[in-house]
Amino acid sequence: MPSPAILSLRELSVSFGRGADLVEAVRRLTFDVAEGEWYGLVGESGSGKSTVLRAISGLLLHWSGGMVVAGEPQRPRRTRRFHKLLQMVFQDPYGSLHPRHTVDRALSEPLAIHRIGDADRRIDRALVDVGLDPSFRYRFPHQLSGGQRQRVAIARALIVEPRILLLDEPTSALDVSVQAEILNLLRRLRGEHGLTAILVSHNLAVVAHMCERLGVMQNGEMVEEMSVGQLRAAAPQHPYTRKLLTASGGYDRQVLAAVGETA
Repeated sequence: MPSPAILSLRELSVSFGRGADLVEAVRRLTFDVAEGEWYGLVGESGSGKSTVLRAISGLLLHWSGGMVVAGEPQRPRRTRRFHKLLQMVFQDPYGSLHPRHTVDRALSEPLAIHRIGDADRRIDRALVDVGLDPSFRYRFPHQLSGGQRQRVAIARALIVEPRILLLDEPTSALDVSVQAEILNLLRRLRGEHGLTAILVSHNLAVVAHMCERLGVMQNGEMVEEMSVGQLRAAAPQHPYTRKLLTASGGYDRQVLAAVGETA
């Protein structure tokens, strides 16, 4: 029996601008994500997939449609309880950490916001969870590699013990070998923490490696939803999905080859 949905979107729409400048970034998007499932959103740049994550996370206040997370209907402004339940990891590990804040401060702030005690133990544990020594606490972002910064960003998301992660191209700004390390880390953390996730990517191979199902977005709409098994069998129905599948070439395979080497 399938797990109940922990996240449901119904007719989600997001627009920017007005009149002649109106842009419909997301149009009538509907899908469910079961608890414990990893769901992929794929499509070219500008297809609306990152906008979906920003609407779900509460970073966008102007959207329409229905959204239910963990049984609670959501309004544009979210509660502290919501942000403890759901956290987001951004694409750019260079931009997502404050350049003048140490790792310690980056990890302390979520604990303070959510009034979670025992900060020293939790910070050390979060760093070890993502493969970093606790001595990294007192480094600044410029003292870290790109992969280390993304590990800190993941630790920051996990330190409040969320049930849902939103992953916005979490490896695309990294070198191929480092991408593989981060993907393997996320797979391990999924098992250890029982996480549900929505993974946004332009990389079909990565989504096939990480997720059970995926939705294909084009021009703000979902044109096809399928299982990863259907994707691997090269059995998409929509012409745009077939185009994406054809376009997934050597670069994608390099990432998965590296994942296999470092697993």
